[in-house]
Amino acid sequence: MGRILKILAVLVVIAGLGGAGYAWFKNRDSDENGFKLIAVERGAITEKAVAIGQIEPRLEFKVKSKIPGIVKRCAVEVGDLVKAGDALFEIVPDPTPSELVEAQRRIDAAQSAFTRAEADWKRTQELDKEGITPADQVDIKREAFELTKIELASARDNLELIRKGRIAGRGRSMESVIRAPAAGIVLVRNVDPGDPVVPLTSFQAGTELATVADMSDLIFRGTVDEIDVGKLAVGVEARLKIGALPGSVVTGRLTRIAPQAKEEEGARLFDVEIEIEPNDEVMLRAGYSANADLVIREKQDILLIPERLVLFEDEGATTFVELPGEGDDAEPRKVEIEAGLSDGLNIEVVSGLAEGDEVVQRPPRDIFG
Repeated sequence: MGRILKILAVLVVIAGLGGAGYAWFKNRDSDENGFKLIAVERGAITEKAVAIGQIEPRLEFKVKSKIPGIVKRCAVEVGDLVKAGDALFEIVPDPTPSELVEAQRRIDAAQSAFTRAEADWKRTQELDKEGITPADQVDIKREAFELTKIELASARDNLELIRKGRIAGRGRSMESVIRAPAAGIVLVRNVDPGDPVVPLTSFQAGTELATVADMSDLIFRGTVDEIDVGKLAVGVEARLKIGALPGSVVTGRLTRIAPQAKEEEGARLFDVEIEIEPNDEVMLRAGYSANADLVIREKQDILLIPERLVLFEDEGATTFVELPGEGDDAEPRKVEIEAGLSDGLNIEVVSGLAEGDEVVQRPPRDIFG
């Protein structure tokens, strides 16, 4: 029992010494009143607005089909480089029984009309040779014959397309192969062989088969709060901080500011775009999240103090700081200064202080006292 008490006593002494050391370390730069002196230093200060967004390709398009059916073959994988006109997917028609019946019925009707028009045209030709049929009637019969011929060919093509997915003839081939409309890299492939495809029409969006983008031209797209957008202009320098590349330096220029705000989670934001400057040392990928510092104003080699040390009076028209008093026990004295650029943490001292001057920082108020 006595040994335990001795151990507890030693621990109490160690804890007391530790607390005293921490208090001395915390207050070693402060006087008895808790005042701390902060030296005026030279440095740089930047006024900036922050845009939050991500890296995106400037040109990105969705690949869709105008033909319904089933995916028979996928010719590309994610990451493949394609050129304009390259085959991406092959679609096999998957007609319903009613569609086949309707297509066959259309052929039968067109065949019947063509047979009748053909007979009329032959009879009209014979009568025309004998000079019995008027010229205008000859033209009417010829036109009817040609129209029914075209309708029959169209009905047959429609049935062939429904059954086989392609039409051969009339000097060209129409097939259900979906091709790349432009060059780029396949970012997303949304379908696999066997998946159904809904066609793109004026009434429906259609199935997105793939997403292709030009990855050689990337930009930053993001949003800026309405508080800062009034300070920005096209051409402002941007410094991007990319989460996946913490040590990389990526710069650019602001190229677009949306004319209208949008509301997200109670905040009003403006869309912005930043043209990224080429940098062969940094490998960018679509979808990287990033923050962009938009430099509004910047100054180098100026006098700085923490903004928390500045006292504002007359609604900000007059600014003061406190300097140490003349004697050891004297209260700090107020000195008027001219403040300049601020970044929210530090503020520029235009006049009133010199490098190396010490400014008083009062201890925080005890809100419970």
